[in-house]
Amino acid sequence: MATPGMRIGLYGGSFNPAHAGHRHVSLMALKRLGLDRIWWIVTPGNPLKDTGELASTEMRMAQAKEIADDPRIDVTAFEAEIGARYTIDTLSYLKRRFPGVDFVWVMGADNLAGFHRWRGWRRIARQMPIAIIDRPGWTLKAMGSRAAIALSKWRVDEGRAPALARLKPPAWVFLHGPRSHLSSTLLRQRARTSPSGGR
Repeated sequence: MATPGMRIGLYGGSFNPAHAGHRHVSLMALKRLGLDRIWWIVTPGNPLKDTGELASTEMRMAQAKEIADDPRIDVTAFEAEIGARYTIDTLSYLKRRFPGVDFVWVMGADNLAGFHRWRGWRRIARQMPIAIIDRPGWTLKAMGSRAAIALSKWRVDEGRAPALARLKPPAWVFLHGPRSHLSSTLLRQRARTSPSGGR
């Protein structure tokens, strides 16, 4: 559900599996950016990642809903329905579908480090404001990345984060604060090495 004037964060990923770190990022974004809601967009698969260990969309959706556990977090997997393979396709669709909504793309600092490898990354930056959430071990890599340097003149001071959703893109903010060490990759590795096979 989205109505004109709402401020909605878009948090895309494989969520393979969803974990408390995703929830931490979302609650931080809701608070610091003054968002009304945040949508977890469970993707069919990341073109830049190996999909060999990817659980079914249904399983990932169910796990994500259990982890989200907040009425302001909506879990969706609409990308498969609209045939979107890349983030730029998804964002373009949402801008057309909900012209009066102020969207913010939310992603971790690890994604900023490789953002220049995303299809149409400059178009994404022009499409909507971006909020980068700091992650352990990624602060310097992210801020020294090709994309961060290319977009540096559009970086917004952290103190203006509550206004980000209303700013004309390109506009992005890097949010510092408590960081989660959890990652889906780490959880999958633990599951593989667990005597019970992760059960």
